[in-house]
Amino acid sequence: MSARSESALDAAYRVLRHRERSTTEVCDRLEAAGYADEERERTIETLVRTGLLDDARFAELRARSLAERGAGDDRIRHELERAGIPSEIVEDALETLESEASRARSIVIRRGPGAKTARFLHGKGFSDEVVAAAVAGSREDELG
Repeated sequence: MSARSESALDAAYRVLRHRERSTTEVCDRLEAAGYADEERERTIETLVRTGLLDDARFAELRARSLAERGAGDDRIRHELERAGIPSEIVEDALETLESEASRARSIVIRRGPGAKTARFLHGKGFSDEVVAAAVAGSREDELG
């Protein structure tokens, strides 16, 4: 549908139908569809006011989803900031998760310690300190 045959609000409802999105993502979609600035702003205000669009909720859900798929804090932070989430909301969302160290230890237990797992963790956005502690901690457990 073109911008002329559908209201911006209807288009936004369609964008939000299947999953949460950030304010920036919805605004970008409406802009790409050719809606005027004023109509986009009114639509975003309506969605925020009615609770259908909430960057904090989006950030928590997206952070949890990424963490469950094995992402470290750096990857989660990057993905949320790429979605236009302000840094203070990103940090609040990260605080709701199980600690990065605990998530890394779970991966090491599942995959086993070693250089391959360390590279995997780095690739998933875990910090150097967390990777070193998780891999070293698992080796001590095996030897102890």
